[in-house]
Amino acid sequence: QVKMVESGGGLVQPGGSLRLSCTGSITIVSRNAMGWYRQAPGKEHELVAVIRSGGSINYVGSVKGRFAISRDNAKDTVYLQMNSLKPEDTAVYFCDVVTGSGEPAGYRGQGTQVTVSS
Repeated sequence: QVKMVESGGGLVQPGGSLRLSCTGSITIVSRNAMGWYRQAPGKEHELVAVIRSGGSINYVGSVKGRFAISRDNAKDTVYLQMNSLKPEDTAVYFCDVVTGSGEPAGYRGQGTQVTVSS
C-alpha cells in the first residue's frame, strides 16, 4: 500500500523557517494533486497548500506569502517551505493526494510535528 513519508518538522521560534519534505513509495506525486495538510490538537485537519499535476498552486489564506509548495517529480517528493512562522502554525503536518472534494485520499504517513514557540 502506498504511504507517504513526511519529514522536516521541529521546534522553531516565531519568525523562523522550516522546510518539510514528503516522499511517496511509488510514483504518485507527478500524477496527482498533492497537498500539505495540518492538524492542530482538538481541531479538524486543514488543507494548507495544493499543487496540481499541471502545476497550478493554491494556498489557504492564512499562509499566503509565507509558505511555498513545490514538487520534484524525479524524486517523487513534494516540499513545503515555511517562512515567517507563527505560533498558530503549530500542528502536525502531513501530505496526501488531494481528492476532488479537497479531502485527503488516505495515503498519508505519520506526519511531522511543527512547533512554533519562543
